[in-house]
Amino acid sequence: MFTPRAFAETDLLWLDRLLARDPFVTVLTPGSDGLPELTRMPVLYQRDGDRIELHGHWARANPQSRYRGEAKVLVDGPHGYVSASWYPDKEPAARVPTWNYAAAELRGQLQTFDDTAALADLVGAISDRFEASVGQAWQFDATRAEHGPELRAIVGFRFQVEHVQLKLKLSQNHPEANQQAVIAALEALATPSYQELAQWMRWHREQAARSD
Repeated sequence: MFTPRAFAETDLLWLDRLLARDPFVTVLTPGSDGLPELTRMPVLYQRDGDRIELHGHWARANPQSRYRGEAKVLVDGPHGYVSASWYPDKEPAARVPTWNYAAAELRGQLQTFDDTAALADLVGAISDRFEASVGQAWQFDATRAEHGPELRAIVGFRFQVEHVQLKLKLSQNHPEANQQAVIAALEALATPSYQELAQWMRWHREQAARSD
């Protein structure tokens, strides 16, 4: 992921925020045709200091379920268009439009498993995590005749992260007045996605102020 120095971030709290807001990621592995194979899927995220793991599962019919080795995971964050008309210095600085966003690229080792007990634990943990997010309490029960066979149709994985690349492109390369103007313009749009982007810009500014 191309990341100019101005937009590079190393604080893993931003990765925590990214995966808390959207744990639906893209898993990339080498394909037989020389192009990457990819799957979009929800994952469980675990971090203990610098030790990071993702857990998830594929359909067994998915060719990626047979892959083990080096892989990448792409994590999406808030994003949105930034109009050049919002900048106070748009004319003297000849400003142009851009796109603000936050994202992460994770590189590491992918390990798969199909042990029934481990798969049952994984599916149960994923169900618990996302049921809670919608205020429900459905539970996976591997002892039920209807649920047990489902495990034979999936392959689980552990992704051990070896390198994290965080990119926060949040107008931090602009003068103070431009940053404030973009935040105000995004908030005035009254669209949840743009208001979230404005909030991320505020968070980033607050963190930068604390580190000064």
